[in-house]
Amino acid sequence: MTASPVGHMTAVLPQMIADLETLVCCESPSADLDAVATSAAVVTELGTARLGVPPERIVVEGRTHLRWRLGDAPSRVLLLGHHDTVWPIGSLARHPFSVVDGVVSGPGCFDMKAGLVMAFHAVAALPDPSGVTILITGDEELGSPSSRSLVEEEASACVAALVLEASADGGALKTARKGVSLYHVTAHGRAAHAGLEPERGVSTTLELAHQVLTVSALPDAERGTSVTPTVLTSGHTTNTVPDAGRFAVDVRVRDTAEQSRVDRAMRALRPVLSGARLEITGGPNRPPLEHGSSAGLLARAITLAGRLGLPEPVGAAVGGASDGNLTAGVGTPTLDGLGAVGGGAHADDEHVVVAELPGRTALLAALTDDLLTDPPPRTGARRAGPVFQGDRP
Repeated sequence: MTASPVGHMTAVLPQMIADLETLVCCESPSADLDAVATSAAVVTELGTARLGVPPERIVVEGRTHLRWRLGDAPSRVLLLGHHDTVWPIGSLARHPFSVVDGVVSGPGCFDMKAGLVMAFHAVAALPDPSGVTILITGDEELGSPSSRSLVEEEASACVAALVLEASADGGALKTARKGVSLYHVTAHGRAAHAGLEPERGVSTTLELAHQVLTVSALPDAERGTSVTPTVLTSGHTTNTVPDAGRFAVDVRVRDTAEQSRVDRAMRALRPVLSGARLEITGGPNRPPLEHGSSAGLLARAITLAGRLGLPEPVGAAVGGASDGNLTAGVGTPTLDGLGAVGGGAHADDEHVVVAELPGRTALLAALTDDLLTDPPPRTGARRAGPVFQGDRP
C-alpha cells in the first residue's frame, strides 16, 4: 500500500465512482438468470482490470458466481460479496444512477455494488495479495440457494471472512446478525358445503387460527427471539368449508440455543380439531452471527483505524441475515458491514455517501493486509446446533 492509504484511495475515488456506475447500470435481479449472467460478465471485466487476473466463473443451477484466488499461497482471507440485487429490470429508468451533492443514488448501489468496488480497489492496493480469495455470488438476495455450499467451503479454508455488505446505521460495522428459521405449517381438513352441511367439514381456516395463536406465543423478547406468522392461505371458494391451507413463519434468533428451542416447538405442533392433520416443513436456514465471531476482527479494525487517522469503528447487531451468517456458522471469524456507508437498501432512496468511500476502502485494505501477515487462530469446526437448510431468509 502507499505511505498514505487514505490519500491513495482519495486519489482513485473518481475511478471508484466510475466503477460503481458501471456496476449499477448493469441491472441484476436475482431471479433473472440471464441478467445475473450478464452482470457477472461486467463484474469479471471490471475486477480483472483492477486485479490483473480473471476470476473463475462458477455456474450452479444456472446462477453465475465469481471467485478470485490470488497468488500462490493457500487461501487465508475471504472477501465476500454478491452482485445480484432485488431490483427488477427497468428500475434504472425510474431511479437512474446519479451523483448529487456527494451522494450516489441508483438501484443496488448501497446493497451492495459499492462493496464490490471497494473490494477490488482495496485488494489492488495490497503489497502482496497472495492468500486473498474474493468470492462474489449471484443469488444472495434469494437466500444463497446455489452458492451456500460454495460460501461455506471457501470460508472453511480461511482464517477470517470480511463481508462487504453495506454498513449499519451511521457506518457501524455489523458484528452480530440474527439467525433465521423459516417454516410452513400446512393443515389438511375435510371439505363440505358451507351452507348445507358445514358440520360435515373440518375447517383448515379454523385449525390454522388455533396454530397461529400457538406459534405467536413462542417469541422471547428478552432473548431477542421473534417468531412471526406471515402469509396465510386457506380454502378456494367462499361457500366451502376449506380442506387445505397453510401459513408461513419467520423466526429470528440471537443464538443457536434459541433456534433449537423454537425448532422443537414448531415440530411439536399438533392439530386441535378432530379430523385435521398438520404438516410442518422448513427449519433453521442460517445460524446467527454472534458477537464472539466478530470481536477479534473488530478489535483489529479499531486499532488499524487509529493508525490510519480514521474515526473508531463501532459495532452493531442487526436483525437481517447475510452470507456472513454462513461463514460464522462454519467457525470462521467474520466481520460484516464493511461496505459502503449510506442507506435505503431495497428502497427508492438507496444511496451511498461518497466521502466515506476512501476511508472505508483504506480500512478494508489495511485489515486484509493485517490478517495476511498476522492471521488469527480459528476454531476450525462448525458450531453445534440445528441442521441448516436452504431457503430465502
